[in-house]
Amino acid sequence: MAKATIDDVAALAGVSMKTVSRVANKEPNVRPSTREKVQAAIDQLGYRPSQSARSLAANRSYVLGLLYDNPSASYVIDVQDGALASCRRAGYDLLIHPCKRTAPELLDEVLALVRQARVDGLILTPPLSDLSELVQALVSANVPFVRLSPVEDKDACPYVQTNDQAAAYDMTCRLIELGHRRIGFIAGHPEHRAVTQRYSGYVAALADHKLPLDTTLVAQGYNSFDSGRQCARQLLSQANPPSAIFASNDDMAAGVIIEAHHRGIAMPAQLSVAGFDDTPVAHQIYPSLTTVRQPIAEMAAKAVELLLKQLKGKSVPLAAATMSCWILERDSTGPLES
Repeated sequence: MAKATIDDVAALAGVSMKTVSRVANKEPNVRPSTREKVQAAIDQLGYRPSQSARSLAANRSYVLGLLYDNPSASYVIDVQDGALASCRRAGYDLLIHPCKRTAPELLDEVLALVRQARVDGLILTPPLSDLSELVQALVSANVPFVRLSPVEDKDACPYVQTNDQAAAYDMTCRLIELGHRRIGFIAGHPEHRAVTQRYSGYVAALADHKLPLDTTLVAQGYNSFDSGRQCARQLLSQANPPSAIFASNDDMAAGVIIEAHHRGIAMPAQLSVAGFDDTPVAHQIYPSLTTVRQPIAEMAAKAVELLLKQLKGKSVPLAAATMSCWILERDSTGPLES
């Protein structure tokens, strides 16, 4: 059977080829009744528009770029899943491009990607979303982009964020409610500015409960499992170790749990452990991890939606979306036992 053409669809639906193109490309300004008629013809004939013809007609590639530099594989997968879901609904492809934030050629690499792959716009994830040099380079090059969880240069472009500080505050308060007074904290990678807000929430919760900030209970992690385990060694080797440890992400919290198992520490009877993000490791490890659920996939999906609005010339507010986090209590936390 010959492949259906746009002419076939137009003839069956009784409309112009331009109207078929608008429906196939999900463009506005088509009456609902006409859109339904054209879509029915598309479905009946099994018509699939040529990507190259579609791109030429609209002077677009219908490809978005997702840039990331993050050691947490589960975070990256969640971002990809959310972005892909929105892209597919809109008829776009997604080009996933890993970057090194510290690479001296990063700006040239990203701008070359935009030119050579002809991506219509970019989504920047942390820590790239807070790299001022990259943000300014994209602005100067008139490249449409949206950022996830930026802390710096918030007036540069639209962004999607979560209430990281408030969520970390709530988690610390919950540990205090369980009777814990010596609460260790594993800070996230210092270059991931959004993660540093979680430390601010921890500090604020201690202050509001009249608990001193003991800097010996704070360890510097780097968002990886290995750094979490190393920080756990540092905290649990103290003469008076913490009765609870709150890690800035789940990978580091998993490292704490493994180190506690290695030392024969019972959880949560002798040590409560909490994380942040609710990545798959949170329910795969034993005991299952109490954590903050961050809607990572939903944030990425929203970022794509905002970017597509920009590409259609629609006005998008800078602080376009703030998505809430919430606590999920599992087996790794419990009351402080005497």
